[in-house]
Amino acid sequence: MRFSNSLSLKNKTKSVFSLAIALNLMTANAVAQDIPIHDSDDIFHPVIAKSGMVATQEDLATQAGLEVLKEGGNAVDAAVTVGFTLAVTLPHAGNLGGGGFMLIHNSQENKTIAIDYREKAPISATRDMFLDENGEVESQKSRFSHLAVGVPGTVAGLILALEKYGTISLARALQPAIALAENGFPVDEDLRTSLMFAKKQMQASPASRAIFYKQNGSLYEVGDLLVQKDLAKSLRLIAREGKDAFYRGEIGDRIVSEMKANNGLITQEDLAKYQPVIRQPIRGTYRGYQIYSMPPPSSGGVHLIQMLNILEKFPMRSLGHNTAKSIHLMVETMKLAYCDRFKYMGDTDFVKVPIERLISKGYGDELRQKIDPNQATPSEQILPGIINQTPEEKPDTTHYSVVDKSGNAVSNTYTLNFSYGTGITVPGTGILLNNQMDDFTAKPGVANAFRLVGGEANAIAPEKRMLSSMTPTIITKDGKPFLVTGSPGGSRIITIVLQIIINVIDRGMNIAEATNAVRVHHQWFPDELQVEKDLNEDTIQLLKTKGHNVVIGRAAGSSQSIMSVDGIFYGASDPRKSGALTVGY
Repeated sequence: MRFSNSLSLKNKTKSVFSLAIALNLMTANAVAQDIPIHDSDDIFHPVIAKSGMVATQEDLATQAGLEVLKEGGNAVDAAVTVGFTLAVTLPHAGNLGGGGFMLIHNSQENKTIAIDYREKAPISATRDMFLDENGEVESQKSRFSHLAVGVPGTVAGLILALEKYGTISLARALQPAIALAENGFPVDEDLRTSLMFAKKQMQASPASRAIFYKQNGSLYEVGDLLVQKDLAKSLRLIAREGKDAFYRGEIGDRIVSEMKANNGLITQEDLAKYQPVIRQPIRGTYRGYQIYSMPPPSSGGVHLIQMLNILEKFPMRSLGHNTAKSIHLMVETMKLAYCDRFKYMGDTDFVKVPIERLISKGYGDELRQKIDPNQATPSEQILPGIINQTPEEKPDTTHYSVVDKSGNAVSNTYTLNFSYGTGITVPGTGILLNNQMDDFTAKPGVANAFRLVGGEANAIAPEKRMLSSMTPTIITKDGKPFLVTGSPGGSRIITIVLQIIINVIDRGMNIAEATNAVRVHHQWFPDELQVEKDLNEDTIQLLKTKGHNVVIGRAAGSSQSIMSVDGIFYGASDPRKSGALTVGY
């Protein structure tokens, strides 16, 4: 299967960024004058374009992807370019040492496919590897040690997407990433702040300290150049040797050496055996729209469709946006879905997940009957039990969306798990390692770092993929992409995507309004309704009278979304994160 495209670029050698562009034009907020963007005073108005659009959490990566589209590349070409570029410019989430999920809509065949490049547990991983002698979870091991690292999938996943569905060469896709790593790019406030918060965890890795902090240990200031020579070398190796450089060659050898020296589990066999998987997306409908999202080991697609099925027969439009009545119905729906996540979800290569049942309209009807329209149901009554809880979620993960003039679309979410993953950089490679093993159920009933409670279906097993909440989503109308969306946000990702969809389809909002709207979240346990601080105080009081334990939280997620209406693209980057950028042409 290949995408229709006006220009084949396999042998095209034109450089996307000359040295002058790399060093002079790539400032923290530089944009070509002919590209429309929104600023802080214009957050309710989407970016508009006719030929193609890229929405990411980091402006240099957005521009790199747009340049590929303008050269004639398709959405996958641009998406792979963005993925590699973010590994350089958004190091807390963009990555080579992590994994994720990509959803692709092929306009020529009117087909949507899912690429699963989630990390896997090493072959020598064991069920109780993170329990101490008393059977309690040792969170430090599952989050910040070499044992926390899952076998990375990003390099294999991006290369598979390009080889199977793209038109440009791998070398072309890597050009901007190599240039930015080799020559450096200016540190912006978002990067500086993330490095400030990550400094303590990064101190255990000499390679991380050497790259991300000055020689005296101080922070880079806004405007300083961040140069990553080792990462540039790794990217050049991948450009020349393909995925073998990472999984069978010099990079892989360095990863294994780092593991051996620090009691890690990943071996040459783990790397050589890793393969991304092409899967059928989870598919549902909502008010006449076709919804496509990720199957397990992502829980996102199943529970997104499940929640939409429950809400479809409620009068969400007439209830109004973020009224106490509409929030109450959404929150009660969220509880039911996250309870099922605990009971059923895991890697379908290892456990049987009743997907068809969970996403059926009939099951949605059954669950809807459990919702009291006037009173919150305590989580203990949805599934009784004692649930141990752990700390608040960390910032992590990143999402981007791409569409091209031929109607192809990509929705991609990938991650290191925590911000900067383990904080461990493999010496000589510039590659940060994930801590995705924490996404397994270390002990049933004990929450992970996102306060998500896991069951036996997500227990650790060799070569198993850990459960995820990542929810890259494509919505079509009459066979054509209507909305491409997704977000970071840990356990909140699924509910963020849900609210984007509800805001667009039920509320009739433009994509910028839908993105900027106040968000709410409930994940069954802990039994609390998390709301962003701008929610109306009267609404909060009404929710409390309905029995909700309302907690005012920080900003949730960073969605990057594109709508297509009558041949025109409308895009928006989430104002919750600085540095995000949507551009089109």
